[in-house]
Amino acid sequence: MKSYSSPKETGGVHNFNAGPSILPKEVFEEASQSVLNYNDTGLSILEIGHRTPVFQSIMDEARALIKELMQLDDDHEVLFLHGGASTQFMQVPMNLLNEKETAAFADTGIWSAKAIKEAKLFGNVDIVCTSKESGYTFIPKDFAVPNDAKYFHITTNNTIYGTQWQKIPNVSIPMVADMSSDILSRQINFNSFDLIYAGAQKNIGAAGVNLVVVNKNILGKVKRAIPTIMDYRNHIKEGSMLNTPPVFAVYVSMLTLRWLKNMGGVSAMEKLNNEKAALLYNEIDNNPLFTGTVAKEDRSKMNVCFTINDKEHEEKFLAFVKQHNIIGIKGHRTAGGFRASLYNALPLTSVQVLVEVMKDFVAKLS
Repeated sequence: MKSYSSPKETGGVHNFNAGPSILPKEVFEEASQSVLNYNDTGLSILEIGHRTPVFQSIMDEARALIKELMQLDDDHEVLFLHGGASTQFMQVPMNLLNEKETAAFADTGIWSAKAIKEAKLFGNVDIVCTSKESGYTFIPKDFAVPNDAKYFHITTNNTIYGTQWQKIPNVSIPMVADMSSDILSRQINFNSFDLIYAGAQKNIGAAGVNLVVVNKNILGKVKRAIPTIMDYRNHIKEGSMLNTPPVFAVYVSMLTLRWLKNMGGVSAMEKLNNEKAALLYNEIDNNPLFTGTVAKEDRSKMNVCFTINDKEHEEKFLAFVKQHNIIGIKGHRTAGGFRASLYNALPLTSVQVLVEVMKDFVAKLS
């Protein structure tokens, strides 16, 4: 069997999982040590009090790193909350949408469809564009967002289908974005959004915590009574410690954000991510056995989706990549085919190995 180099960062495994996904080796090492003894306190990170100065410094650094990496202005507040992005599907409209008001949505995949479903519980929904009929294989271009809508919601990257908004729409109403699978992977004017949410488990940490960035000026305008724990204003007032936060998940996020800053920040990540995506898409386009599944202009830099032209070879290919320590490329159950997730912590060497394995697989069939 042909041998391929394995990255030190992954301990010999090339991890293309869509999430929970690969994290930097440095983060694992420091986090694992902290489970035993955090900063020579004699306590595990798992048992420190969340209202102690020890954890307060972790939360403060995590929030400050988000502010710095996203270059946020003073109007935007940073929160680390429970519940993941799925909780935000209902928490956003609960805080922003009155019963008779309308929120505009772009329907570009399963996750935006779930957000639409939850928003309907709190107000009206206007689906201004959709690519559902095509199997979510492109990002809609020709649409208008009504000026009287309360906000416009997009999912910036579609993890399952492999599409991404390469150009963020310019609208006259507040923008809300689910950035779970491409947060901090590319340079964006984050201040142009009034609310951003992202589950941490793809680019900024471990599963169990959700990042929310919110412009405080859009809050407090709904008439409904909001449960205490669901009101963003209460979380802002208490510095993300209204209740016991997911301490370990926040800590891992802080370490990941620190790593990202040390790597050169978002601009450096964007350059690396572009290189990884270009390498893999080039192989897909030039390899006679594989085909990309989405419009080229809308291809995701984070989740590369493709199929094999002869269905009989699908399981053989999955077995072949497994022999070379490549994991996580089986496509989502609703989309089929293959999906290679190229998140920030994935080294270029892993993509190079995948490309070589794809070439070798074709050679063995011919």
